[in-house]
Amino acid sequence: QVQLVESGGGLAQAGGSLRLSCAASGRTFSSYAMGWFRQVPGKEREFVAAIRWSGGSTHYADSVKGRFTIYGDNAKNTVALQMNSLKPEDTAVYYCVAAQAFRGIYTVGGYDTWGQGTQVTVSS
Repeated sequence: QVQLVESGGGLAQAGGSLRLSCAASGRTFSSYAMGWFRQVPGKEREFVAAIRWSGGSTHYADSVKGRFTIYGDNAKNTVALQMNSLKPEDTAVYYCVAAQAFRGIYTVGGYDTWGQGTQVTVSS
């Protein structure tokens, strides 16, 4: 059983920064991509960012481009999300995700392993 464990969430002021980290633990794990989704109560989970290990390409939602940066280490199965210039609308539970095969980068269905989530709250 593979588990994804997130850390680094918390409270920040608008314009501030937070860094989320995620590590996979459990059995030997090989993934195609890892990334982050977020969810606000009453809304669907939305894609934030992802990194594909083959070629190292990164992908971002338009709402976070230029503000968030995803980093990853394939050998260690870790991924981090540096969030700068935070806005109140970034407030959400952030989920670390992993895909063992390509089924799409931007959709919930593209990922087969999910973390428990970590709360990020941005005050105005």
